[in-house]
Amino acid sequence: MAGPAHLEVAGLVKRFGAFTALDHVSLAAARGELLTLLGPSGCGKTTLLRIIAGFLRQEAGTLRLGGRALDDMPPEARNFGMVFQSYAVFPHLRVRDNVAYGLRARGVGREASAQRVAAALARVRLDALSERYPDALSGGQKQRVGLARAMVIEPDLLLMDEPLSNLDAKLRIEMRDEIRHMQREMGITTIYVTHDQEEALAISDRIAVMERGRLLQLGTPRAIFEAPCHAFVAEFVGGCNWLAGRLQRDGGAMAVCIGDAAPCPLPALGPQAEAVARAALRNEDLRLAVDADAPASCLTARVVSRAYLGPRTRVKCALADGAMVEADLPSGLDLPEEGAAIRLAFDPARLLLFAEADGARLT
Repeated sequence: MAGPAHLEVAGLVKRFGAFTALDHVSLAAARGELLTLLGPSGCGKTTLLRIIAGFLRQEAGTLRLGGRALDDMPPEARNFGMVFQSYAVFPHLRVRDNVAYGLRARGVGREASAQRVAAALARVRLDALSERYPDALSGGQKQRVGLARAMVIEPDLLLMDEPLSNLDAKLRIEMRDEIRHMQREMGITTIYVTHDQEEALAISDRIAVMERGRLLQLGTPRAIFEAPCHAFVAEFVGGCNWLAGRLQRDGGAMAVCIGDAAPCPLPALGPQAEAVARAALRNEDLRLAVDADAPASCLTARVVSRAYLGPRTRVKCALADGAMVEADLPSGLDLPEEGAAIRLAFDPARLLLFAEADGARLT
């Protein structure tokens, strides 16, 4: 995190009956940072957002923004902007009146309100549509209205709950770029909720990966992808090929065996290292072997199927021990046909190892 904390979340616990939705979650966001809460449905990310907004109250833990406590502050006093998945525009109000709604509620004068609304609509490229009603707008335009309404009040914090999930793929990419540009331009601290890993990697300063109410890892997009600290993070962000890894010691040296590859040297893992671990290789870390590749970095495989994905082709393979892996190979290569025997090479340094028992990172 760059700079001092603007939003501080400490030890939040939230239960719904016997179900623990948040299990002692702590995190902080710097002023002007876009921090994404990423995880599958039911992991607690929206519950955390709603507690920050003041719509829910936690059983334990504290919230602070700019040093002031939020725990007993009602939602309307927090000066937060919110953008929802469902657009949440008022169908009976014109675009300009939708955007001005929050300003009227705050007692902003007519002239000042008109100026701020005009600037907000220009920022989201809707100034030509200010007199339209929402039923005459596309989904992307409605979401722009919601974004302008959230930003026009000059919020202390912007909260975004799956704002792009109702849009088609091309429009999602366009809108996420616009959101990121506006958020940086205005310098608004933003908490962004999504289950889309690509969206999170593209838009975030940092990502908080959540699972079953727990915060598993908080870091930059690059750190989350390249250095996952837990097996769930590795699988959820980018996907992995999972293989049984057999750890072995030779004196003080450690090595791991996967498939029919020769043992790969490892840094010391300590005396508590398990005899069996989960080994992970990302699709892009596998390539067709050439004669110069060392045996230690090669797996014998048979091509099961191929799927053309434009610049790359996903090749599904069965290893000698029966395990299935997928390799993303450049489509320009002379790729082997289904049923062909091949060798797949990998860099042992790219191998990720996780404890079988609790999923914690070993290397």
